[in-house]
Formats: sequence, structure tokens, C-alpha cells
Amino acid sequence: MNILQVIENAAIKIAPGKAPYFIEAHIVKALMIISRKPIGRVSLAKALGLGEGSIRTLIKHLENAGLIETSREGIFLTGSGQDLVFTVKSRISEIIEIPKSALTVGAFNIALLVRDAANAVKAGLEQRDAAIKVGAQGATTLTFSHGRLFMPSTNEDVFRKLPRLRDTIVSKLKPKEDDIVVIGSAKDELTAELGAIAAALETLKAQ
Repeated sequence: MNILQVIENAAIKIAPGKAPYFIEAHIVKALMIISRKPIGRVSLAKALGLGEGSIRTLIKHLENAGLIETSREGIFLTGSGQDLVFTVKSRISEIIEIPKSALTVGAFNIALLVRDAANAVKAGLEQRDAAIKVGAQGATTLTFSHGRLFMPSTNEDVFRKLPRLRDTIVSKLKPKEDDIVVIGSAKDELTAELGAIAAALETLKAQ
């Protein structure tokens, strides 16, 4: 299953008129939420920060893609949806919130792990730009190699003055050789998370 193609197809316009307000990162976050337990439309809209029209369109797109079904109990994943979420989770970790620091550019900062993706990172500019496109203030990309995290554009020990932050990231995300950590930064938590997810997807597209 080409998860990137499925996610991209679920986010594009499927009928004449305005393009949908939601983005690929919303698709990923929605599927992750639904995978935990069936959820109602109103609750899903609130979690995604979408209006009534946008959430109705998103649900329609996911149904057309064969990823979800709806019932009186709420929205739930189909077998194909479960397979896609399993594949996404094999590459992208659950998120963690980290404090503002010299490494980040926003009041809210959300980090996630992208497994075995160091080969797709140059200087981290593509990840930053992907986050900015979805409304975040930016993204910080770190590569894990030989037991330490560092920015791909420098060998400087950026955690020399931030040992607690380094220990938090390593203990919670548990990176392995050639994994990367992406930190989305924004003025609010949801946008920071969407920025991190968008940066992660951009990385996977580059592989």
C-alpha cells in the first residue's frame, strides 16, 4: 500500500468548487484519532479544528477512499483504514509535547519520530517549509546517529546546554540509528502538531 498516495488522494478536491480546507496532515491526525475508538463527527471536528462543512467533506473523502465507515456508534476504520494506520505508525511515532527552548521557534512545540528517514533530510529546510505551509511557525529537524541527536546541517552539540530536553526526547521517542525527530512549532498546540505531521510526510515523500 502506497500510504502517501492514499493520503494525498484523500485530501484533494473530488468535485467542482472550492478545494477542501483540510490538508494531508488533517487526514493523518483524523485516522490516528479514529483508530483509538469510534468517534462522533462533532468530537472529530473539534479535535481537528475544522468547521462543520470541512469535517463533512473530510468524512466523505475518507469514505470514498474506503478508509472509514459510519454508524450510530460513530466513525470507525475499515480494514483498509486499519492497514493504513498500521503502516503510518510503522514510520511515524505518536507525538510528544516539549517545552519552548533555543531549538524551537514557537510557544507550542510538538515532536515526533520518523523512522529510518535520515537519508531523506538535507539541511532540514524542506521540513521547515512544509510546516510553514500548513500555518506553523516552522519545524526543527534532528538526526539520530551514533547515539546522539544533531542538526543535519551541523555537527555542533546543540543539546550541550539543553541536556534535560535531549533526555526527554530520547526517553520518550526512543530514536534508533538513522531516525529523525521533527519538532513542529506554532502559536497553538494543534497547528504545531499539524506542522510536525506535514514535515514528517514531506520527509517520507523524499525517500
